[in-house]
Amino acid sequence: MPTMPLRAKARPLSLSLLCRFALLLVLILPLAAHASGTTGVGIAAIRITDPVSGTSTQGYVFYPSPLPVHGTTAMGPYHVAATPDAPAIPGAKPLVVISHGNGGSNLGHHDLAAYLASHGFVVATLNQLGDYFGDTSKVGKIEVLAGRPVQVKAAITTVLNDPHWKDLVDPARIGVAGFSAGGYTALMLAGARPRFVRFVDFCDHYPQDKDVCGHRAEAEADAARQGETIAQALAAMQGQLGRYGDTADPRVKAAFAMAPLSLLFDENSFDNVRIPVFLYYGQNDHVLPPEANAKHIAPLLKTLYAVKDIPHADHWVFLPPCSDELRKDIAPLCADPAGVDRAKAHEQINADALAFFRKTLDVKDR
Repeated sequence: MPTMPLRAKARPLSLSLLCRFALLLVLILPLAAHASGTTGVGIAAIRITDPVSGTSTQGYVFYPSPLPVHGTTAMGPYHVAATPDAPAIPGAKPLVVISHGNGGSNLGHHDLAAYLASHGFVVATLNQLGDYFGDTSKVGKIEVLAGRPVQVKAAITTVLNDPHWKDLVDPARIGVAGFSAGGYTALMLAGARPRFVRFVDFCDHYPQDKDVCGHRAEAEADAARQGETIAQALAAMQGQLGRYGDTADPRVKAAFAMAPLSLLFDENSFDNVRIPVFLYYGQNDHVLPPEANAKHIAPLLKTLYAVKDIPHADHWVFLPPCSDELRKDIAPLCADPAGVDRAKAHEQINADALAFFRKTLDVKDR
């Protein structure tokens, strides 16, 4: 019987074979990532022209990538689970734009953005000029109250028109998500119409709410200098609601609103809302009390998809768990009441957002 060699003699791979093998890897890696249900996540900066100020604002695009994420990337005080400028998985995907809250930032909800991107979505964020961490000078003014949704519309248009991103986005499957003032923004994009004079009633009932009503005396003084009451000034501002264009966006097919600033809406504010809306709030929100905000509008929304609360939670639970840097800079926004685990809360928020957008934007589970 012939003996078998203990080790086959190695033969060098030809260059053509190596090239075919490399090409096979390029083709297989994205398929393997899809099969596992999650992918790596890339992140890249974008510039968006702000229709309100005429200047540009910075945003980010999060997107599925075949390159696995190893740990996090430090981006300022945020630790982001995404790889800068990683290659993208080709093919058109649903788009979600996230609107931050008062004084927030384009990375203020990075965990939700990365989570959705890891499950097949493209996600865009932006600094909402006049109401972000670098400048809050327009808060309470028409530049923010009417400008915020128009800025998000500009972000959508930017992504759809950008040669680098347009082939990665399905223009028929677009959703928005927002927190606090960003929740208000999401509702406005859905077609809601506010009544600004409701600020007065709210502050009469909640004078201790400094986040919303802290500048009431200043606003009344400004109105008095113009020979008006605060109610008259707000009525005049109401007439400027369309100053920067329509605040609704028919391209948006679903809205996920977290602790939304919704005290401005009444029984007729949602007459033109035709898309599904998911409401989320903290049970013990002291900034935007649920009974005057999320719980107030829930029965008024004919297209309400779901409403959910986080037991015992305050307003800031919707911000991601803080890094050590943020705990030093904004400690009150990083703390939660007893019995609230922010990390676990975000696992549920992210999962609910994913399920909602998959259902409403007709995305098949992978």
